[in-house]
Amino acid sequence: MKYILVTGGVISGVGKGVIASSFGTILKNCGIPVTSIKIDPYINIDAGTFSPYEHGEVYVLDDGGEVDLDLGNYERFLDVTLHRDNNITTGKIYQSVINKERKGDYLGKTVQVVPHITDAIQEWVDRVGNESVTQDGSKPVVCIVELGGTIGDIEGMPFVEAFRQFQFRVKKENFCCAHVSLVPQPRSTGEPKTKPTQSSVRELRGLGLSPDLIVCRSEKPIGDSVKEKISNFCHVAPEQVLTIHDLSSIYRVPLLMESQGIIEFLNDRLQLNIVMPRPRYFMRKWRDLAERIDHLRKEVNIALVGKYTKLEDSYASVTKALQHASVEVGYRVKLTYIEAANLEQAMKQENPVLYHEAWQQLCKSNGVIVPGGFGKRGIEGKIEACKWCRMNDKPFLGICMGLQAAVIEFGRNVLGVAGANSTEIDQYTDHPIVIDMPEHNPGQMGGTMRLGKRYTRFTAANSIIKQLYGNKEGVEERHRHRYEVNPKYVDDLETAGLKFVGHDDEKVRMEIIELEGHSYYVATQFHPEYLSRPLKPSPPFLGLILASVGKLKNYLARGCRLSPRQLSDNESDEDYPIDPLVKLQISGTSSNGSTCSSN
Repeated sequence: MKYILVTGGVISGVGKGVIASSFGTILKNCGIPVTSIKIDPYINIDAGTFSPYEHGEVYVLDDGGEVDLDLGNYERFLDVTLHRDNNITTGKIYQSVINKERKGDYLGKTVQVVPHITDAIQEWVDRVGNESVTQDGSKPVVCIVELGGTIGDIEGMPFVEAFRQFQFRVKKENFCCAHVSLVPQPRSTGEPKTKPTQSSVRELRGLGLSPDLIVCRSEKPIGDSVKEKISNFCHVAPEQVLTIHDLSSIYRVPLLMESQGIIEFLNDRLQLNIVMPRPRYFMRKWRDLAERIDHLRKEVNIALVGKYTKLEDSYASVTKALQHASVEVGYRVKLTYIEAANLEQAMKQENPVLYHEAWQQLCKSNGVIVPGGFGKRGIEGKIEACKWCRMNDKPFLGICMGLQAAVIEFGRNVLGVAGANSTEIDQYTDHPIVIDMPEHNPGQMGGTMRLGKRYTRFTAANSIIKQLYGNKEGVEERHRHRYEVNPKYVDDLETAGLKFVGHDDEKVRMEIIELEGHSYYVATQFHPEYLSRPLKPSPPFLGLILASVGKLKNYLARGCRLSPRQLSDNESDEDYPIDPLVKLQISGTSSNGSTCSSN
């Protein structure tokens, strides 16, 4: 087993996740099976109880693991399925050691950070690194381990010490350390400064880890003279210094790394026996994707109505899924973040400027998405956004709480149930149209929701969402929720026109809604963004983008095919009126001839 340890210096958020993902992408394109591990040095057991303002979104895996958003980068770049144990936290390590101590595994010994904690870290990495993350069950050859935080953080010290020992345990030819460091370029001088990187590398070496690669992150490209300076002062050869400046898209990062000889270095350093691919065909899909993104000229404006809009990483998977879908159609997505609370009537009195600006942004959008969230702040604003989309035939996609907000709005304003609400918002409401699931709420907050991949069965033969998924009987998607639609109200809602076109197998949980007579008014209880991939966009997001540019009917009429890569500028839905009987006969194949599916 080969290991690549990715550490960070100078500042956090320097791009270690994308660099680590790019290592994996390059190796996978060389035919090397790859897996990834993310280490977060916080004491929390997992990311499930975090506010998105702490570390960005909480990413959910197939097995229900609530993990760091970097695992989302790994899955999207590598197209693999990771497990909850691929995310290591200080809390998990200490919990496992304490449980062993209570069982008597260390009987008679004083349990200490060294060797017991550091041994537990090494054993965890060794065990998880050998687990398959692909559908064919193949064993990984290379495990890429990203150590969160920056070198020198006190909470990261046990992990650094563990890997200092680990490099000798697995032998030099099986271990490579890549240090990602910021090279700032102050405007006052206009030249790159290498001192922060020198200091960071010196500290890393002082802790017993010598970097084999130094990845220099900068705002603008830096020249060979800077690379040579870093080489001289950091005890590495010039070819072991990679420079990654800000690029037009993250999909260009592996291409830039490959152009600097990373394959040759890893092949020699880790003895991978890679047969060098032909340049013309190597990573061709990635090159095509990066080129398409750079040359998009048309734009679609999507409004995201949420409660964590001050930090874009709060909705990282949603924004990526929107980008995947828009690129597939041939558009550049312009995402406008709208604070849900600013749409509420109370804000009209408190701050009329914010209120009118928010509504102006909503009205200018081509489509609207209301993503998941928790708590009562901003819920009335989300409900107002749902109402506006419903009444104005504006393309709409609701996710998790977005579905619940749409159901509450419909109950209030169409069924006439004035007090309709969720028990999450009003525990004592007389009309609980959304209720909690007691079996998923036993009193503790962490890991107690309905989590992970679940099956949803389509129940309507001619629904738009079923066609987008390729007319399958059902689909598996990932969930993260504690509340659901109250079954007592389902019949009344459906009679009024809000159709529940997807259920779980027991027909207890309402999974997907569609509004009759609307161009695209869809909401899902699951989170389709988690399974979206750069080259395989999520069907609900693809439907939103197509409807927002007026080409959804045309897409469905073609059997879920774009021609050749995208629809003509001159074609619109009005050019392709569809008879309801024709809809039932749509075969549902994608642009490459396969079934339209997010999986």
